[in-house]
Amino acid sequence: MRIAARYSHLNGWEYLQVHKPCLWREVEQVIARVDAEACKTKISQEKGRKGKLLYSPEDMNKSMKKDFTSFGWKERRQDAWVTDDERIIREIMLFSPDEQKRRIKELEKEALQTHNQTDFVKERVAVEVQFGKYAFVAHDLFVKHMSFYVGDVIDVGIEILPMKSMQRGMSTGITYYEKDLFNVIRQGRGIPAVPLVLIGVVP
Repeated sequence: MRIAARYSHLNGWEYLQVHKPCLWREVEQVIARVDAEACKTKISQEKGRKGKLLYSPEDMNKSMKKDFTSFGWKERRQDAWVTDDERIIREIMLFSPDEQKRRIKELEKEALQTHNQTDFVKERVAVEVQFGKYAFVAHDLFVKHMSFYVGDVIDVGIEILPMKSMQRGMSTGITYYEKDLFNVIRQGRGIPAVPLVLIGVVP
């Protein structure tokens, strides 16, 4: 595959070029190593396309995971404890998980465990590979990347998406770069408040 489009939000790409150029090159290499045609293994069951071979998100994800892992990128999980009181949430947001749980219990509220998990993190840069449904990208951008940024785990988030030209060869409902670019831009220049790079890929 190759990168067909790129959008830099809050100077995310510029930050990488100055501070982490080697990591950007690794992302480019991982994408270039994916043989999209070899990942055309999903047999459509959809009306009007029954029996047609489609790009398999699972196969493309596996290919990227293998190569990101070979470069030392690792999955990262961030645990947290939450409750139903907005004032408590604000107070404990930047606490460690153990401190969050202790404080919630001190205030005699129910402590609920949750977490955010991102595909790959290396040297304070996170990558999410998103060949899934539309709603997943909003969760990546406004929850996952934001959570890791506010938690001082990353400085930049990268989102890899298919271009519309590639998405046409995938199952119905898969997201695509142009749509999510629009969704980010219409929020305004400062939202989400985390430096990001959106990447659109094609075979």
